[in-house]
Amino acid sequence: MALTLQDRAALVTGGGSGICLELTRKLLKAGCNVTIADLALRPEAKDVVAEWKEGRVIFVETDVGEWKQLQAAFNKTMEVFGRLDIVVPGAGLFEPKWSSFWEFNTGKDTIDSSSFKVFDININHPIRATQLAIDYFMRQGLGSGSVCLISSIAAQMTLLPVPLYCASKHAISAFTRSMALLEPAKNIRITAVAPGIVKTPLWPSKRLDWVDDSQDAWVTTSQVADVMIDLITKPEYVGGTVLEVGAYAVRSVEALNDAGPQGVGFTIAKIADGFNDVFPMLEKNFGK
Repeated sequence: MALTLQDRAALVTGGGSGICLELTRKLLKAGCNVTIADLALRPEAKDVVAEWKEGRVIFVETDVGEWKQLQAAFNKTMEVFGRLDIVVPGAGLFEPKWSSFWEFNTGKDTIDSSSFKVFDININHPIRATQLAIDYFMRQGLGSGSVCLISSIAAQMTLLPVPLYCASKHAISAFTRSMALLEPAKNIRITAVAPGIVKTPLWPSKRLDWVDDSQDAWVTTSQVADVMIDLITKPEYVGGTVLEVGAYAVRSVEALNDAGPQGVGFTIAKIADGFNDVFPMLEKNFGK
């Protein structure tokens, strides 16, 4: 399936900052209309919305963990643009302190919430958005549609400081591959991008100290967004594809016996600091 971007309409969650803001810029420049569904817009995102004064981009305030609000963003896209061709459920969390496995009953994930917020945002939201996307694609009868999910190199890693984040990205890669047969059956493509380390507002400030700029290299938001455009548009990236993005290389991640992320853009030199932080939290928050 080859999909052009001109005169299409895309719904991008998490488009208020980071990777998905950069993707929004590229979609708009390619002639695609965009709905940004996010809790808020950072100043640079407000500038993007203001720049396109022809009604090409709209912002819908959305808590993607609330399914009614997510549905409303889909409905608004159809109301304003009259169609929906591309869905990118890009909003995510990097296991912040208030939704950390190690902050047992001290953050927002308590017996009263009955859920892990990281899973609500990183797993439940993109899977629900994919359900909605398939429904909207089929009801429109356009004959095609594309969903691009955001996985991570964490989908091939196990990191004690952020086990919920790793688990959520493992889930997204597995879900993406499970959807592979939708493209030959219905011309609906479900793919995922798996970036290396990308400096975005997703990173809690303390975790930036894990990265040693003399040894590690950040992958840029533009690099990741370019690969997402390729996943959406190029015929060779069939449904079920997961593309890993490093600082200097892009490769397809195999479902079985994959070599794992290697090279520039994938290392976190001071991750041991994060491991060392776990055990004091274990003693503080558990077994009391």
